[in-house]
Amino acid sequence: MKQQVTNNLAELRKDANITQQSMADQVGVSRQTIISIEKGKYTPSVLLAIKIANVLSVRVENIFSLT
Repeated sequence: MKQQVTNNLAELRKDANITQQSMADQVGVSRQTIISIEKGKYTPSVLLAIKIANVLSVRVENIFSLT
């Protein structure tokens, strides 16, 4: 059975009142990359996941999980 990475980035980002563009700017990627992560079409690198978690002031595992 293949495991998949799921995330609740969109919910956490909206709760923090951070736009997709602002998130992208803060972590050094395009807005399209943030959109792709939120839709589950792209799994970020460990480095990018940590940067996203730092912007949201949460742990990586609060954003991403294996299913």
